[in-house]
Amino acid sequence: MTTYLIAVPYLTVLLVLVFYGLHRSHLVWQLWQHREALPPAPPRNVPDADLPFVTVQLPLFNEPDVLERLLDTVAQIDYPRDRFEIQVLDDSTDDSRELARRKTDELKRRGIDAVYIHRVDRVGYKAGALDNGLKVAKGQLIAIFDADFVPQRSFLRTVVHHFADPTVGCVQARWGHLNRESSILTRVQALMLDGHHMVENRARFAAGRFFNFSGTGGIWRREAINAAGGWQHDTLTEDLDLSYRAQLAGWRFVYREDHVTPAELPEEMEAFRAQQFRWAKGTVQTARKLLGRVWARKDLPFGVRLEAVFHMTPHFAYPLMVMLAALLLPMLLVMPASDPMALVLVDIPLMIGSTGSLATFYIVAERSQGRSAWGALRRLPWLLAIGSGMAPWLTRAVWEGLQAETGEFVRTPKKGAKAGGRYKAKTIVPVFEIVMTLESVASVVAAVATRHYIAAPFAMLFVMGFGYVSLTVMRERMGSAATKELPRSTSLPAPARVLSVREAVDSDPGFVPPFIEGARATDSLSV
Repeated sequence: MTTYLIAVPYLTVLLVLVFYGLHRSHLVWQLWQHREALPPAPPRNVPDADLPFVTVQLPLFNEPDVLERLLDTVAQIDYPRDRFEIQVLDDSTDDSRELARRKTDELKRRGIDAVYIHRVDRVGYKAGALDNGLKVAKGQLIAIFDADFVPQRSFLRTVVHHFADPTVGCVQARWGHLNRESSILTRVQALMLDGHHMVENRARFAAGRFFNFSGTGGIWRREAINAAGGWQHDTLTEDLDLSYRAQLAGWRFVYREDHVTPAELPEEMEAFRAQQFRWAKGTVQTARKLLGRVWARKDLPFGVRLEAVFHMTPHFAYPLMVMLAALLLPMLLVMPASDPMALVLVDIPLMIGSTGSLATFYIVAERSQGRSAWGALRRLPWLLAIGSGMAPWLTRAVWEGLQAETGEFVRTPKKGAKAGGRYKAKTIVPVFEIVMTLESVASVVAAVATRHYIAAPFAMLFVMGFGYVSLTVMRERMGSAATKELPRSTSLPAPARVLSVREAVDSDPGFVPPFIEGARATDSLSV
């Protein structure tokens, strides 16, 4: 009886996780099946006088380390100056307000149509800032860039021609990574985002499924925003929310995999956790808000509605992963390794569900960029480990996402060319992650002792994940506490050098900056 009490919930959790893993394989199949639909429409040589007016919105909140780079880069975009404006949407509460205002004034003196808009409150957070700017925007098209992005000079000319089709409501470009090789954490993040952009977005776009504007690095048709009900701030993922409302209203989205907008990845675990928490909580909130509405639309193909379920519920895998880690130890103890059912219920599902689908998914993502399959395989264990280690924290995000309160939009700190931007934490010790680390160590010992040799490496992944996350969080929090106690005269080490905008973006429109991930010599400002 004890065996069944443990095996049934364990098997249930494992089957659901394997099912989500197999969905990744389905996306790879969809990508191959619809590969002919992927090449974008060729760029059109539209006379300058016929180009649509574009408003470039730059939402900022306490971004002193990156805002100058952002404004300098956007000011160099190759587009007629009488056909676009820059809106600096600054909700800052620190001294960066004056820096942003001065930089905006500098752009004005250079003959660039730039306006500085500062709100006295943060109602609606980023969504509120975008909506506030939209009220006075001049453009029929709205381009949006977060503070840590470095758009290519050709961005507008490469993308705006899609809007000659009156049904297109949004065009999303692919993200690149300025600091991919900074650490194992940034390499794992880059692999995760490559999978999202190079498999998920491409497959959904090619197969005619709904996909989302990623919050930055894209252009909206203003009419589509208004027709969908505008920016709303009852979720923390205003981009996903508006994307689904717009597509439900009949607007078509275009994905440009070949045009990359590079950005900065969080280099601290705390910053990464803050970002992932917001994304997880907001996605659950959006699912709670819109999934029923999507499923009720019987005029939509079944495949579109089913894919929407997978699109808006992947973070429910995190509480399941915590349950799996907790149940693994008793499962190993009650299920004899000599029992054939042990292979069926424990070892083989772990091996296939944890590695097979994910390996295929990320190999395709990397190979699609001309990168090596070995690079994806080499980073896959760390991706699995860090994903597992983040599970307790993101389980809390899922729980909060199911509640009625929206919550605070916590920005992801950016370093830019300076040190700083550290995420502020309340406690030093991540207790739950440490407890899970200790239990996972016991699972490794139990797997070896009970001769569940195939399960042992996967138990070790839990040890790596929970251990890495907990130790890194403690190190960062203790470092943050020590920094606060330093006397003012204490000098800190100089930060690592980051490419300046003039080094990053060449004046030649055909130049592809070398730090843009996946750049190929044959592309003309497209990757």
